[in-house]
Amino acid sequence: MTDQIKPRSPINRFIDKLSKRQQTNFWLMSGINLFFLLVMSVFGGSNLLTAISLWTIIQALIIGYYIFINRYERKSKTREWIDALAFAVVAATIIRTFFIEAYTIPTPSMEKSLLVGDFLFVSKVNYGARAPMTPVSVPFAHNTLPVVQTKSYLSWFSMPYLRFPGLQKIKNNDVVVFNYPFEDGRPIDKKENYIKRCLAISGDSITIINQQVFVNNKAVDNPPKMQFKYYVKLNGPGLDFKTLKKLDIALTDIQQLSNNGDLNFDLTADAKKGLSAKSYVAAIDSTLQPAGLFVDYIFPYRKELSWNVDNFGPLYVPKAGDKINLDSVYWIYERAIKVYENNPDFSMVDGKFYLNGKEIKTYTFKQNYYFMMGDNRHNSADSRFWGFVPEDHIVGKALFIWLSLDPNPENIFSKIRWKRLFRGIN
Repeated sequence: MTDQIKPRSPINRFIDKLSKRQQTNFWLMSGINLFFLLVMSVFGGSNLLTAISLWTIIQALIIGYYIFINRYERKSKTREWIDALAFAVVAATIIRTFFIEAYTIPTPSMEKSLLVGDFLFVSKVNYGARAPMTPVSVPFAHNTLPVVQTKSYLSWFSMPYLRFPGLQKIKNNDVVVFNYPFEDGRPIDKKENYIKRCLAISGDSITIINQQVFVNNKAVDNPPKMQFKYYVKLNGPGLDFKTLKKLDIALTDIQQLSNNGDLNFDLTADAKKGLSAKSYVAAIDSTLQPAGLFVDYIFPYRKELSWNVDNFGPLYVPKAGDKINLDSVYWIYERAIKVYENNPDFSMVDGKFYLNGKEIKTYTFKQNYYFMMGDNRHNSADSRFWGFVPEDHIVGKALFIWLSLDPNPENIFSKIRWKRLFRGIN
């Protein structure tokens, strides 16, 4: 009687072809993949079919990777390059997603606290890293592929919002990176990245009176290099590049108003004082918008409030669990309720409010919100223009500047702003 040998399964034959080290790595990556399946389906509230589909795709990529590299000799140059490249991509993606990521400052909205050309490291762990909501995307491309300018992600395959525990809560005056909430048409984590200062956290009431910010009726400490726009009248020549550099005034901070020497300057308090002392400066006048002046592009766009960039509020910033009466404040929180809290059928008809076909008089918020402003107060598109930043749009906390390049250097040797290297952000 002969012994019968049972045929080995395809997965066993696949495992047998791997070295001991590869088997260890394979089971480790498969275990991590299974862990994320459980996190997404049990704790993240993800649809089970969606979670299993994503797990299947990732597991297929893991298996495909080992099948592919085993086509080459283990000590060949091709094999070494494939191993190194795969490891670098996976490691960098994990670090950027869950720990720390590099960003650059493209606009002057935070000057002079942060300058155009500053390169920052932003921590994902301080406030808690978000699990990817759009997991199928090209590594290292945020929302658009370079050159071809097409989407870098598959929007039909998405995951629910899930944030891992963080080291701290967002505090007043933290400099925060977030996804631009007023941008519709893209998944949350693929919206453009903005960086501003968080002046009011959830549960705060914020007011701006003649350019001074008050939170809960208390004047906040202004950033030392906060800027405002001024009208500058010159009475003769004298304004030159060296003077601007000495006063830390960038060319991007200046706008010509007429051929008579009238200019708009974005100035810090120190720069305004220094410029006032120049003999060729006839006058420096404020551009403050007075209380009662209605500006139709200021949130929440209601003429009866007459809010503007310099006189704004009071505005309450909601927190998770807050219950509000809708009768008098519905239009302030309408977008938050309909868009950010995913209630597209929320409506008001004949003075009555409806949600899911039922009349309601109050609403309870599901998440925290924040009010962000740039330090360049007259040159910043921020919460004064588009309202609240929801918690699920928060990306991370700006930590420090690791490189700073001057876009308008005097010479090649001054291209790097050496004094700004490894400077903390406050």
